[in-house]
Amino acid sequence: MGKPTGFKEFQRETAARRPAAERVQDNREIYEEFPEEKLIQQAARCMDCGVPTCHSGCPLGNLIPDWNDLIYQGRWREALDQLLLTNNFPEFTGRLCPAPCEEACVLAINEPAVTIELIEKEIIERAFRKGWIRPEPPESRTGKAVAVIGSGPAGLACAQQLNRVGHRVTVMERDDRIGGLLRYGIPDFKLEKHILDRRLDLMRAEGIEFKPGIDVGRDVGADELAHFDAIVFCIGATVPRDLPIPGRELDGIHFAMDFLTLQNRRVAGDRIEPPESLPLTAQGKHVIVIGGGDTGSDCIGTCHRQGALSVTNFELLPRPEADRPEDQPWPFWPLRLRTSSSHEEGGERQWSIMAKAFNGAEGRVASVTTVDVEFRAEGGGPPELHEIADSAREWPADLVLLAMGFTGPEADTLASRFGLAPDDRGNLATASFHAVAHPGLFAAGDARRGQSLIVWAISEGREAARKVDLYLMGATRLPAKGCCDLPRG
Repeated sequence: MGKPTGFKEFQRETAARRPAAERVQDNREIYEEFPEEKLIQQAARCMDCGVPTCHSGCPLGNLIPDWNDLIYQGRWREALDQLLLTNNFPEFTGRLCPAPCEEACVLAINEPAVTIELIEKEIIERAFRKGWIRPEPPESRTGKAVAVIGSGPAGLACAQQLNRVGHRVTVMERDDRIGGLLRYGIPDFKLEKHILDRRLDLMRAEGIEFKPGIDVGRDVGADELAHFDAIVFCIGATVPRDLPIPGRELDGIHFAMDFLTLQNRRVAGDRIEPPESLPLTAQGKHVIVIGGGDTGSDCIGTCHRQGALSVTNFELLPRPEADRPEDQPWPFWPLRLRTSSSHEEGGERQWSIMAKAFNGAEGRVASVTTVDVEFRAEGGGPPELHEIADSAREWPADLVLLAMGFTGPEADTLASRFGLAPDDRGNLATASFHAVAHPGLFAAGDARRGQSLIVWAISEGREAARKVDLYLMGATRLPAKGCCDLPRG
């Protein structure tokens, strides 16, 4: 805990966002600096709650009360040690995680939760400024070699854990740069890429080998991976959910990730050769974003920065309440209204609405026809989707972005050719991360779990690394979730 009466004395505060009119003119991080004295006050709000349910709310099992108390006492270096015991990349989660730990905070039963995510970010950033974060290569090598396919948060976490216990780790990535969704899915205004590169430089110095631009299964076949003692597939859930309605073939309708990836390449300084048709940009266009999740929000913020004429967001579900619903009690993650920084910057959100057709002119999308919908239970059954009569509307649209989530990993990959069959949800089927009947093959992250959060991806990578080490060595020093018995270095 922090200060025994801290939760009574201090109100929840978070870092201020730069003014919307200013921040949409660039792609830099949106938050202002947070004063140290205020951060200590926020750590002081952590209660002596007896049973810290924030542990169970965090997929990593972070030792949250421990480092809150250390921050309150000014013991920053020890707080860092506690943080790194369970989280490989707090500089990522401190920026990108939706903080399920905060929804599970005991204080959140009837008061605003402790600002756990902010404190986590400030601990690691202070550590980088102070020079406390240095390469920590293993003292010895085991002679075992592991290939990690995919360099998103699951692959990176898996690689770092395996390297720490002395295995030779090679990370292969089909994109031209390492990072997966951290590189090409997350906009720079949420994660500037020098933060990612800073971590990758450390991992290289620790002995991890990165090989970008290699499409495993096409550029590299199974025979060329035969010298590895284990292979971990962290290939993500990259197949986007489509919307097969009339007019889908029109130009100007794109999957969200194509749009976001191209913008990240522009920000990185890549030369983008426009196609013969209009380039994929929101500049000067009326944009419809279909899908109300994080990916849709990222599209909205990107459209603002590109100079869209208007941005309208469609969501099939009804508008949630601002407070926790009664049927979703603490400490579970509630479905309630969340307003992102991108929503603050402008645009219009439409709830309980469904696209019925894309309408075109000269082969390009010009508008979207929608109907209003409701979920209604009839005859004692579960709620079903119903269209509301006479509710058809038409919306101008020069660009439509489909941000409706992902259905699973791609089908024709080396994983499938190795015999890793999909489960009933289309993800790679494993038993406790290990591919049954395929010795040495493992899977982790969204490819195994399905589309999820960055904090779950890191947790998956850590757990997979533990299973790999156990397979290779017969025993493991790598900790299970929520445990922290791994010696660093």
